[in-house]
Amino acid sequence: MDKLDAMRLFVRVAELGSFSAVAQQMDVARSVVTRQVAALEAHLGVKLLARSTRRLSLTSGGAAYLEKCRVILNLVEVAETGLAEERQTPRGLIRLSLPLVYSLKHLAPLLVEFSNRYPEVELDMDFSDRRSNLIQEGIDLAVRITSRLEPGDVARRLGSGRMVVVAAPDYLARHGEPRHPSELIHHQCLGYTATSNPHRWWFMVDGKAETFPIRSRFQANNGDMLLKAAIAGLGISCEPMFSAGEWLEQGVLKQILSEFAAPELGIYAVLPGNRHVPHRLRVLMDFLVERLGGSAAATGETLRP
Repeated sequence: MDKLDAMRLFVRVAELGSFSAVAQQMDVARSVVTRQVAALEAHLGVKLLARSTRRLSLTSGGAAYLEKCRVILNLVEVAETGLAEERQTPRGLIRLSLPLVYSLKHLAPLLVEFSNRYPEVELDMDFSDRRSNLIQEGIDLAVRITSRLEPGDVARRLGSGRMVVVAAPDYLARHGEPRHPSELIHHQCLGYTATSNPHRWWFMVDGKAETFPIRSRFQANNGDMLLKAAIAGLGISCEPMFSAGEWLEQGVLKQILSEFAAPELGIYAVLPGNRHVPHRLRVLMDFLVERLGGSAAATGETLRP
């Protein structure tokens, strides 16, 4: 087995967390896989995997080697495939990290359409509101909805949205309607815990972005749960319009504090900063931009907002 094959095998074992699973994929005996990983460790002089009767885990050296293997194998794939051929037929695996509610409502049909159009591209999708570590987890693209990107994020804008503050008419009839964001502290608000500061909400006041404290006895890391709670009259929620819009149109929810607009949300495709962007990934981003109305086409090897 040459060095590149050994790297590919190690990456596969690290990602699946099982010698047996990799052996099944390769249609070989488990002992063949364990021997090859052991030979790689002997060659490197470093223990890559900590073995127990229940599971495999990466050592610190193994985690560092995994990241470097992914970078090298990505570059090898680009070199071997050939840019001319890739332009004709996108192919290969794309691992995606997708926000749960938005993706199920808006991205799922687009990704099905993309898969039908490009049958040689494999999509591996993780639906979660958790902020994944793209490099450590081997994610090729994460869709993130945020008013501000983190420093160093490599991203392409897919579209935009906005936040609205909503409550059920029944709740407002019982507790009154706040007229200024500072009055929210006297209400039951529904806290979204998948943010860095779930107990403060952003508003534009006199042209400046300010945060205001809220109190909450009902909170969750899933916006759809909070939307259901707002509809049930449990409190006031700050929701993206793509989730709340249909309920506002039906009168089930009422928008409040509309004169104090929340900062605009950007919908971004965020990429790991340590890799060449393969053609299949550029094709996917172009497709999503076309469908979602984004802009800012990329140039060069990295994409920025």
